[in-house]
Amino acid sequence: MALIGYARVSSTGQDLAVQLAALKAAGCDPIRSEKVTGTTTTGRAELATVLDFIGEGDTLVVTRIDRLARSIGDLQDIVRTLKAKGATLKATEQPIDTGTAAGKAFLDMLGVFAEFETNLRKERQMEGIAKAKAEGVYKGRPPSIDADKVRTLRAEGLGPAEIARRLGISRTSVYRQLS
Repeated sequence: MALIGYARVSSTGQDLAVQLAALKAAGCDPIRSEKVTGTTTTGRAELATVLDFIGEGDTLVVTRIDRLARSIGDLQDIVRTLKAKGATLKATEQPIDTGTAAGKAFLDMLGVFAEFETNLRKERQMEGIAKAKAEGVYKGRPPSIDADKVRTLRAEGLGPAEIARRLGISRTSVYRQLS
């Protein structure tokens, strides 16, 4: 019946110290941590390790649910995995304990709000990009292929494969520029 801690921050510039201290104070041993986005469970090696390692009667402890998942689907998948292994989930800063009905209900509500927050952030980002484009500030990534060179080489009678080889690009890129 181990308390297994999991801490996560989104970027390498952020600090895990507060989460690690809270998990240690909660009696967690071991504690796994990583610096990776929480919008998906893909690529989160430490989380995968915890979910593989955790067993019957163990408890996964996080400081807040948004440290574990930012989408309700991922959160539910994690909770299902824990339940299948006979483990539970608790949060140190929120009244979450999947061993109780009230804790499960609160978990689902917080999961919905975490996903909502992520979606709002994406909307604000898209609004900012649209505004920047309208003002002529946002131009996107500069083209990496010189379309004039592709057309010139084609006019010289070269085929797409030879053009791609000379310019160091894929044939698909050549076809895209020629269409």
